[in-house]
Amino acid sequence: MEKKKHQSISELKASVLELDREIFAIRSELSMNRKLEKPHLLKAKRREKARVLTQLTLKQKSQAAGKEA
Repeated sequence: MEKKKHQSISELKASVLELDREIFAIRSELSMNRKLEKPHLLKAKRREKARVLTQLTLKQKSQAAGKEA
């Protein structure tokens, strides 16, 4: 996976959707089995999603500032 800083806005949105699916799958496994094989993945995926959302927000703000100027 390439660095988040070099992805376009559409690629970042796709990454967020994919991370949402992965988080949902992990949470579903937790609710069904009451136990996770790799419990650290839930926290790691949530943090990765937050990083992607931060980059997405920065790109959207810089793009909006570029259009205003």
